Amino acid sequence: MKQKLIILFLGLALVACHSRPAKESFPEAETGKPVVYQVFTRLFGNTNTTNKPWGTIEENGVGKFNDFTDQALDSIKAMGVTHIWYTGVPHHAVIGDYTAYGISKDDPDVVKGRAGSPYAVKDYYNVDPDLAVDPAKRMEEFEALVERTHRHGMKVIIDIVPNHVARNYHSISKPGGVADFGEHDDTTVVYKRDNNFYYIPGEAFQVPAPENGYKPLGGENHPLANGKFDEHPAKWTGNGSRKAQPDFSDWYETVKVNYGVRPDGTHDFDSLPTGFDTLDYKAHFNFWKDKDVPDSWTKFRDIALFWLGKGVDGFRYDMAEMVPVEFWSYMNSSIKMKNPNAFLLAEVYNPALYRDYIHLGKMDYLYDKVEMYDTLKNIIQGHGSTDHIAPIQGGLADIEHHMLHFLENHDEQRIASVGFAGDPEKAKPAMVVSTCISTSPTMLYFGQDVGESGDGNPGFGSETRTTIFDYWGVPAHQRWMNNGAFDGGLLSGKEKSLHQFYKTLLWFSANSSALTGSYRGNHQYNRKNTPGYNDHLFSFVRWKGADRLIVLCNFDTNKGHTLQLKLDPKMIDEWNLIEGTYSLTDVLTNVHNYHLKITHEGAFISLKIDPLESFVFKFD
Repeated sequence: MKQKLIILFLGLALVACHSRPAKESFPEAETGKPVVYQVFTRLFGNTNTTNKPWGTIEENGVGKFNDFTDQALDSIKAMGVTHIWYTGVPHHAVIGDYTAYGISKDDPDVVKGRAGSPYAVKDYYNVDPDLAVDPAKRMEEFEALVERTHRHGMKVIIDIVPNHVARNYHSISKPGGVADFGEHDDTTVVYKRDNNFYYIPGEAFQVPAPENGYKPLGGENHPLANGKFDEHPAKWTGNGSRKAQPDFSDWYETVKVNYGVRPDGTHDFDSLPTGFDTLDYKAHFNFWKDKDVPDSWTKFRDIALFWLGKGVDGFRYDMAEMVPVEFWSYMNSSIKMKNPNAFLLAEVYNPALYRDYIHLGKMDYLYDKVEMYDTLKNIIQGHGSTDHIAPIQGGLADIEHHMLHFLENHDEQRIASVGFAGDPEKAKPAMVVSTCISTSPTMLYFGQDVGESGDGNPGFGSETRTTIFDYWGVPAHQRWMNNGAFDGGLLSGKEKSLHQFYKTLLWFSANSSALTGSYRGNHQYNRKNTPGYNDHLFSFVRWKGADRLIVLCNFDTNKGHTLQLKLDPKMIDEWNLIEGTYSLTDVLTNVHNYHLKITHEGAFISLKIDPLESFVFKFD
């Protein structure tokens, strides 16, 4: 659905076309690459195993900020994690009754699930009360979590969702002098530059007609679940629907934020001058500092600066391409002026926009979803060839550093689910490729490392994806938690082995200088010159100085290979190798008895690779 919406909203994004700049140089990690651990905060520490569909917080339980104990953070850090993305922190619409804390009730007719979507933010100046032991002190508990995370040597990322807010947005925590979104809007017109929302004058909002027998809260009686929600005039819906009664498939629980983009797609703000794609964030900040910008721009800038003041180290931006790139230049340059090392990650799915959102929008990283992730998923499922991997890496060569790699996140199917692979082992070679092929960060979704399958019918959510809408326990992850020991003590043997694989690989990536250096494909050379090497295998090399790696992955689920893996002769010269034998260690297993032999005929490694096995050979 999101990809269709991207096409729909290209007009509103109004991204100018710019020529591709020369390849940039980027600051490198002290040793290796960033490793991001995405955790759905309300699910992480929940030990309740009831998992009743549409279960209440009392029935199914909920995780808290305090569940990220020293032991938990030690275990996360041990996987090589450098940044934790705490998903679902800002206060979003929920069904729970928190009126005792001054929080208004939310209407189930415009809340997805019982726990609510984290992408329908209700109050940007506070945190989800579900996540606190004492809701009255919820911000203090979050600040303590930030401090603990920092003390364990990791940085904190939270979500900002600039494209839309909850239909019932109302901040009770905003600083003095700050107006709510829409508080000063002229609701008699569809559009005005400094309105925060778009309106449908003369029409009242109507709750979408339900589909497939859907009933809020699974049909439970609730005083507000009456098929009505008072909003007059109606606002445009978050995904861009301009109907007073959006469709059930629309993001009906949210409203679209106006950034000075007129309904016809033209805009009411300054454009960046030609050549600004080559300038740094300081130049962008100076360009905007004396400009009159739309009201929504300053509201979101102030929100970001507020969270930086709480110790947050970066942001993940939801559906960033639905917001004009000029806003991101303004927003991100303001953030970088306060924290030059802030980690800025954006959800962008249109490859034609990648370079603008990086060079003009000053994003650090974008999802590499529609190219690398989709290709690897296709291969895992047995539908594609490894011949398709290298062209993707080549096509993104000038921005590969910016393309964050992942195999799971909260939007995607769990690898172990029947809808994806049905077996987490099938993704191991893809994870090695995803982690090692570029200088970009790698992201791990909680539970991926122990083969969580996303089974069960939680309520609004669906099987194959761990719910983001309901109270739920995550079974494989709970076995790793081991009742707060966070030592994997309840995992099966296969789950322990899988966790060790991820831990070894990600720790290596966070500490390998070679993975911050150069890349060259070795795949096509072996396809032409190595008997038995087929399109289920994939190989490449990475190096920086004397730190040199040769990577080989077998995507075949039932066939091993005995072969002499060849090294492209260009690398013999590049690495200044001479005839003889070089000892190698496979870093994934710490096995040392491998050798690269160089003769006048070339360089090769004699080996046997099993189904779904990978090697990351490091020169001893």
